[in-house]
Amino acid sequence: MTMPAKDLPKIAEVELDEDARKKIEAYIEEDEGATNKVGGTLGKILMALAIGVTLFHLYAAVAGSYPFTAFPIVPTYLLRPLHVGMILMLSFLLFPMLKSLRHRVTLLDWAFALASVAIIAYIISQGDEFGDRAVSPDKFDVWIGIAFIALLLEATRRTTGMVMPVICAMFLSYALAGPYLPQPWTHRGYGIDRLVGQLYMTLEGIFGTAVDVSSSLIILFTIFGAILQYSGAGKFFIDFSLGMMGGKRNAAGRTVVLASFLMGGPSGSGVATTVTIGTVAYPMLQKAGYEKNAAGGLLAAGGLGAIISPPVLGAAAFLIAEFLKISYFDVILMATIPTVLYYFGILVMVELDARKYGGGGERIVAPIDLWALTKKYWFHFGSLISIIVFMMFGFSPTVAVFWATVLAIASSFLSRDSALVPSKLTRALAEGTTGVLNAATTCASAGIIVGVVTLTGLGLKFSSIAIDYAGGSLLLTAIYTALIVWIVGLAVPVTASYIICAVIAAPALTKLGVPDYAAHMFIFYYAVLSEVSPPTALSPFAAAAITGGSPYKTTLQSWKYTMPAFLVPFVFILDPVGTGLLLKPAKGVTWFDVTYVTMVTAFGIVALGIAAQHWLIKRNSIIETALFAVAGLMFMFPKLIDGIVKSLTGFTPAYHAPIALALFVATYAMHRTRAAIGKPQTA
Repeated sequence: MTMPAKDLPKIAEVELDEDARKKIEAYIEEDEGATNKVGGTLGKILMALAIGVTLFHLYAAVAGSYPFTAFPIVPTYLLRPLHVGMILMLSFLLFPMLKSLRHRVTLLDWAFALASVAIIAYIISQGDEFGDRAVSPDKFDVWIGIAFIALLLEATRRTTGMVMPVICAMFLSYALAGPYLPQPWTHRGYGIDRLVGQLYMTLEGIFGTAVDVSSSLIILFTIFGAILQYSGAGKFFIDFSLGMMGGKRNAAGRTVVLASFLMGGPSGSGVATTVTIGTVAYPMLQKAGYEKNAAGGLLAAGGLGAIISPPVLGAAAFLIAEFLKISYFDVILMATIPTVLYYFGILVMVELDARKYGGGGERIVAPIDLWALTKKYWFHFGSLISIIVFMMFGFSPTVAVFWATVLAIASSFLSRDSALVPSKLTRALAEGTTGVLNAATTCASAGIIVGVVTLTGLGLKFSSIAIDYAGGSLLLTAIYTALIVWIVGLAVPVTASYIICAVIAAPALTKLGVPDYAAHMFIFYYAVLSEVSPPTALSPFAAAAITGGSPYKTTLQSWKYTMPAFLVPFVFILDPVGTGLLLKPAKGVTWFDVTYVTMVTAFGIVALGIAAQHWLIKRNSIIETALFAVAGLMFMFPKLIDGIVKSLTGFTPAYHAPIALALFVATYAMHRTRAAIGKPQTA
């Protein structure tokens, strides 16, 4: 006899003390920004402004498309500055200048907000003539431009912290000081008038590609995510995962993997996914035998998948489509197999955990009836596929996400407790805009960096320097690029990290024959990896606050869980066949090759996971760990093994996969024989 949904037992959650709650709130605010919380008439005014911005962008998304063909479209040259003006206005009103001034709006905040609107109004009023004088702007243009750049950097400081404005200032200094720099960094140098003209009077600076994506895609997907949050989709995905995995061996670990996958797709936020799942899943992980830091590492690794999971991915993924001039649907396709391999890698580690911690700990009885839950909330699965379905029917990404949002609002009324009644809908619409402010200001500020790189030719200069240091080696260039992206990502958010490295580091890879789409996906994945690296490892730090573990030990554990899957980007960089993982195979690569490279990469992840865990049936010996690691590398990087073997023996192996499989089987047999001698251990 099944239990009615309303009678389902309540799932136990972590009881956090006040200190832990404050830490988690601080990490979320560091990721999403710490906004003012004001009530009364002012609070209603700010909410109304945010809702107005949301409705404007929804209108801009569908104006001119069927059935809104009679609605006048918002052209790009208007949409970009209007977007930036609205974002700056709200940033000054919702983010305090100083922590001591939080939860109030000062006269200076209003002055900055009105100045931002006035400057944007001036830009729009100038029409086509404005861009025509970018090469030689008049004095008034220069002063307006300087004020605008200063306002943008101040808004970015408020929403994301000091690092991004400082980096922008360094790039501005580079543009001004070109003749005085040492070789090979020297360039002709540019005056303030030419630099300001490039940055705010053209579509190659602040109002360039990044703002185009922010105004047409990122904000729409953020609105979509807010609608899903308020309709209860996130809670449903967690409950569904518990119902699906409850009662099975290692239910706790599998639940984290499945819930992360389901929530990650429509969320796009690593920290939010980690916290939401962690408060529910940690008690189960404890019962299953997970140590605090290991549990936190698993939760952070699962949350990180939100940034690389279709259909939303992270904000940087929208930029890939714009930089490469391809559809966002193509980006989703390219991310599909790597995402599956990422979660497969975590699942491998979880299954090894089950052995390591004593066969999965106690079996967890499903706290909910899966059929009753699905029958009541089945419509939430539409959020996982609606955007993709609309794009498959020929809708553009902006129109697709608009209709997916409309569908999510309409379907929420299929259940009383998920219905987006006016009070919930207005909050969701407001948060759709407030939730994008940090990403939007980052995109606008990144336009300064892109504009300087374009003006000075820094991208080509940097790529030549990187290739020279690598001696022309693709492997070394890829390693240097990964390190550069990782280091930049330690200081700035994923979006900014991707933009900076896409314009200065991607040319080095493409010069060595790597397809541009593979180079950009490589940079994207390593920008994401910086999310689990101190000092910006927000997901592991938030997970540690939930589990009570050490933030840095939790970060190391998250590296362990993500390491096998984060070698995957090297597969589609180092070998033309590896581009098949992106479902966009290089010339001469067949679909059989795509299947083959996916399978051998999966085998490699298994072998490397066993090596990383130092465990299979019992603790591995040092030799076994080394042999499993070698087998994994042979599966994933046959050309790399070619070079090493040939340099040592002069012989080039012809059949990498059979050799790797034979090594794996032999090592497994060695390990199993040793394990049979004594009883299996527990960690």
